[in-house]
Amino acid sequence: MPVVAAAVCPHPPLLVPEVASGAAPELDVLRAACLAAIDTLATASSVLVVGSGNDGAYDGAAGGSFGAYGAPGVRIGTGPAVLPLSLAIGGWLLEQSKAARLPRTYRAVPAATAPGECVRLGREIAAGNDSVGLLVMGDGSARRSEHSPVHLHPRAEIFDTTVANAFQTDDLDVLEALDPDLAAELQAAGRAPWQVLAGALRGTGLAGELSYEAAPYGVGYFVASFA
Repeated sequence: MPVVAAAVCPHPPLLVPEVASGAAPELDVLRAACLAAIDTLATASSVLVVGSGNDGAYDGAAGGSFGAYGAPGVRIGTGPAVLPLSLAIGGWLLEQSKAARLPRTYRAVPAATAPGECVRLGREIAAGNDSVGLLVMGDGSARRSEHSPVHLHPRAEIFDTTVANAFQTDDLDVLEALDPDLAAELQAAGRAPWQVLAGALRGTGLAGELSYEAAPYGVGYFVASFA
């Protein structure tokens, strides 16, 4: 069973206090929930961070910068800043956690990747020989309220509730069946990474626990752990 633990977190840049500035305390509860979930990965021998972005695999030295979000002094990694936002936030959270000492790699999955391809990638990850912890980065719908990045969509809350329930009940079938066209319409960036997770967890027997579900800025955020 090479996948020994997994954590799901969102990737708003405001999780980084230097980006959030005076609004940083507003996300204290979310930040704490993310770190608690990621701490469960400390039992693994390495961590793979999966998130949305142009297709690519990166080693642990890959860099991520938050200069575009107003915090040029905050970065991760020793190499050039090549990581997409989802992976950069994942790396930043990882460095604050008990799993920070573990070797890490990153994998970006394009938002348009078909569900079957996502599941297949997850199974390939699970077929390895080393015990790996998965840190899966993904936001829910960005259309949860009139103040969302995109205007309110009537199906946004139902979609997010379905995802949250799947995390809580370990319903991998529901995650695998998420409609990519609806997810794109709702601007739910986590769809493809969550389906990679579903493929990787199949047969592991890991139990899920949903520790956070809210849409503080009109975007659905979830935190879950599988151990």
